[in-house]
Amino acid sequence: MRERPFAAAIAARASLALSLRRTWALQVVGVVGFAALMAGAAQVRVPLPFTPVPVTLQTGVALLSGATLGPIGGAAAMALFLLAGLAGFPVLTTGAVLGTTVGYLLGFIAAAAVVGVMSRCGWWRMALGMVAGGALILVCGSAGLRVVMHLEPAQAIAVGLVPFLFGDALKTGAALAAARLTRPAWRRLLR
Repeated sequence: MRERPFAAAIAARASLALSLRRTWALQVVGVVGFAALMAGAAQVRVPLPFTPVPVTLQTGVALLSGATLGPIGGAAAMALFLLAGLAGFPVLTTGAVLGTTVGYLLGFIAAAAVVGVMSRCGWWRMALGMVAGGALILVCGSAGLRVVMHLEPAQAIAVGLVPFLFGDALKTGAALAAARLTRPAWRRLLR
């Protein structure tokens, strides 16, 4: 009779090990997938004549990555995207990591983490997290512009934050709507 509980314990541990490997593999796929999605979103760009930073779809992808993958996975996906740019892959909007978009690039990582943390607490907090994450991206972007272009604070806000408010509000809404679909499906996959 003692053999059966022992065999059941071994089977349970083996099942847990397989489940953890599957979960880990899916997380890696999610991180790589969102990094690739971010690279694609960087290629959709609309230059504006009054700012050196183009409009892209990246804000929405950064927010969605945090909501879907969680704080660590979302931040890891954005960091992988940034590392791909540092390695010389043609994934960046301006082609240079330390150019005018450096603050936005760092803001993507932070925003994904913030949204991921807030997403753990329900849909309303996820929405608040996305608003906070979008604001964080714009603040980091403006700060980066201030440093790189030697701008006064008011100038950095005028060219790095204000022109993007309306578009980022739309991207935040789209990311929230997409998260209502992707997040439950992702969680089902991880079970």
